[in-house]
Order: sequence, then C-alpha cells, then structure tokens
Amino acid sequence: MSKAKKILWVDLEMTGLDPVRDEILEVAAIVTDWDFKEIATYEGIVRHDSEKLAKLLDRNAGFWNEHPEARRGLEEQNESGKPLAEIERELLAFCDEHFAGETKILLAGNSIHQDRRFIDQWWPVLSKRLHYRMLDVSAWKVVFEGKYGKKFAKPEDHRALEDIRGSIMELEYYLKKVKV
Repeated sequence: MSKAKKILWVDLEMTGLDPVRDEILEVAAIVTDWDFKEIATYEGIVRHDSEKLAKLLDRNAGFWNEHPEARRGLEEQNESGKPLAEIERELLAFCDEHFAGETKILLAGNSIHQDRRFIDQWWPVLSKRLHYRMLDVSAWKVVFEGKYGKKFAKPEDHRALEDIRGSIMELEYYLKKVKV
C-alpha cells in the first residue's frame, strides 16, 4: 500500500452486531490528515419503517435498554433519514471529493472490522473503494490495557459522530505514549 495521504474514519450505529440480520441506522465519516486534523465530516441517517425499526431494536433490547438516550435519539431522527442506497451514494461522493486520485481508501475507527462487515454487506460499491488494511484503534486499546494497564476513558455515546471523534482522541492518547 502506498502511503495514504488521508484517513477515512467511520463509525456506524446499527440495530445489532449481525450484518445479515441487523441494519445500519446512522453513519458518520471524518476525513483527517496524519496529524488527525479534521478536513471534512459527513453524517447520514438511514430511514426505516418505524414499526420495523422498533422490532429490530427490540431484538437487542438488552443493549438498547442500557442506552435509552441513544435509542430515543435514533428513533426520533428516523423520519428525517434517507434510504440506504442514497446514503451510500452520498458517501461515495464524499470519498470522491476528498480521496480523488487514491485507488484505495484507508478506513479507520474503533472495532472497525465490525463496521466493515456492515459496509461489505450493505454498501458493496463503497466497500470496493476501501483498502483491505484498516487502522483499528481497538488493537491499540488491547495492547495498552493488557501490557501497560493504561486505559483511555472514552465516552460511549453510541451516536456515530461523537463516537468517531472519541476514537480519534483515543488513538492520539496512545500515540502520545509512544517514543519513536
């Protein structure tokens, strides 16, 4: 992989963790440079039939009962959302604008492999634009907690834009501890 000039940070909020059974509710994307300065942001809400949405969320009631504010916010904004295919088109246009000339885009985030599974399932055209290598902040978390006992106090809002900004802050925290 030639050095990527920029990074595409993505966070998805989903009804659950199974990309076949569950669906995407919300997406946020942030383009940064390698100093993690924000260049651009994108937010999208996927609209669902309200009855179907309630059933999807109820299937994972244990999680959503622990995070009622996040559930309420996602349900309230559902009607202002857009169809899944339209969100993919907007994400592709966002990538075209900020990654012109780059053959494959470096994807980053916390537990980004999970988000990537949903991207592969629901947004196949976007998936083809992404490099197979990913920058997963969770790997840093595992090393720093396991080896050094260091833990980053990341807020868990379970809202896409806030979560992805938290992931960027978390990686910055770990990198400040590295001596090169």
